[in-house]
Amino acid sequence: MGCAVSGPGLASKPSEDPNEEEASAATLTDHQIELIKESWKLIQEDIAKVGIIMFVRLFETHPECKDVFFLFRDVDDLQRLRTSKELRAHGLRVMSFIEKSVARIDQAERLVQLAMELGKSHYRYNAPPKYYGYVGTEFICAVQPILKEKWTPEVEEAWKALFTYVTRIMKQGYQEEERNKQTNTVASSKERLEKRPNAL
Repeated sequence: MGCAVSGPGLASKPSEDPNEEEASAATLTDHQIELIKESWKLIQEDIAKVGIIMFVRLFETHPECKDVFFLFRDVDDLQRLRTSKELRAHGLRVMSFIEKSVARIDQAERLVQLAMELGKSHYRYNAPPKYYGYVGTEFICAVQPILKEKWTPEVEEAWKALFTYVTRIMKQGYQEEERNKQTNTVASSKERLEKRPNAL
């Protein structure tokens, strides 16, 4: 079950500079935004199917990703995964995030906020950033057969650009939540030490 996603992978480089993020958003041209919106209308018709295909492929090509998903960790039978209600529900949640991203694609501030929150929640779920880029790749592989001749190199590049941008912001959200947790842990440890009675 192969998928030849052309060009470099979707793994994105972390960035500490928020201005670079804004510049990256600007790299999505109006034409690319239009291509994403138009292709999404067709993808939407098979949203549940795409979600399942995407995750089955993800677990097939990157079995280590299953470690993040408690419910699927011990499931080796791909056919069982294809019919799993839990996997369908999770696939729909991810597709819902993609749908929200497409709806906010020309509203950079709202898209950043959405992706940052998702990155933060992934920290709480203990889902590390190294896996985020895989989802975009598997999404692209899942939608190619649905779009058939409407899937062009231009459409592929537009979707890659969107996923690269979103995963980069998610990573920032994850890192911000990680820093906040560490800061809070240090602060609460210091508080406990200060409250301890002095031994005489």
